[in-house]
Amino acid sequence: MLNTAVLGTGLLALDLIERIQNSPHLRCGLVIGRAAHSTGLRQAAEMGCTTTAGSISALTDSDEVFDIVFDVTNASAHHEHWTQLADTGTTVINLTPANVGALIVPAVNGDQAATHRHISLASCGGQTSIPVLHAIAQHYVPRHVEMVATAATRSVGRASRLNLDEYIETTQAAIQQFTRAATAKTMLNISPASPPPRFRSAMTLVAPGVEAEPVHKLVESAAETMRAFVPGFRVTSCAVADDTIRAAVEVTATRTNMPVHAGNLEVISAAAIYAAEQHALTQTRVAKENAR
Repeated sequence: MLNTAVLGTGLLALDLIERIQNSPHLRCGLVIGRAAHSTGLRQAAEMGCTTTAGSISALTDSDEVFDIVFDVTNASAHHEHWTQLADTGTTVINLTPANVGALIVPAVNGDQAATHRHISLASCGGQTSIPVLHAIAQHYVPRHVEMVATAATRSVGRASRLNLDEYIETTQAAIQQFTRAATAKTMLNISPASPPPRFRSAMTLVAPGVEAEPVHKLVESAAETMRAFVPGFRVTSCAVADDTIRAAVEVTATRTNMPVHAGNLEVISAAAIYAAEQHALTQTRVAKENAR
């Protein structure tokens, strides 16, 4: 069982803690916040976690060894966090949109997670759209890709709002990396609508020779794969006309303590736990092989 630490105490961090506690492969050794009396740090303590304030310095000053550190802070802080953790031997899973680390999307290249010590999950928009776009791009050569994510105001915290530029740039780069599209464009809408809308991703892909029936099968297959990680993932539309594919997906949060509109948080939390458990499973397999 790998010992983990969580940097951050927002709603996403709290869901991550619950997932860690429910994992047979992980344990939550420490939760670190910025302010000693924050609501999130109090809630983490109520969940039975050891907590402390002081951010990254509290982690590096700890005598405890952590196999994995989840960074659930913000993009600007992550660069400093990685600088301080790079030589410690710990694996860092980056849930911020800082464009550093090996890009891992479980439904696409999850088998590579255990080979990297610094993992980037890009963004919730990237985790939601890339499996669909990548599936299409394996059969058609995209000239241009666009993705517009829509998230409810209530599911976008302060740290995320500070990272909007990084979110756009990192998601765009990730989409290009996984689709090899010549050009890509990403946008994010933060909706104040009431009731809050579920997280959505609308995608447009331009490629020569696209055909409706194969595209529909590719999109549905990608959605089925995603549901293994995120049960509330579904395709809401898929249309093909001329050389253009327009598809949209919606993510309904299904976690007990997660509001239904917070699918953006659920999709990236699920990806983080998947990556961590791949490290744990690999370590277990190596230990068994060495014991023979």
